[in-house]
Amino acid sequence: MDAANYRIRTVVQVLENLCMRGSIECDSIILSDFAKLCAIPLRDGCDLLDVIGKRLGSMPN
Repeated sequence: MDAANYRIRTVVQVLENLCMRGSIECDSIILSDFAKLCAIPLRDGCDLLDVIGKRLGSMPN
């Protein structure tokens, strides 16, 4: 769970820092590639949390 949390928090921090910049002088292709790069650990972290949730849900009480 720590690995998933780390991946998600890292992407959130990068995106928050990007939003705090005044303006971004970048090509749209670069921004598209950057968005894809951020999506990978975010999706991975969410998938990992989903697996953990399913395992916790299937545990006997």
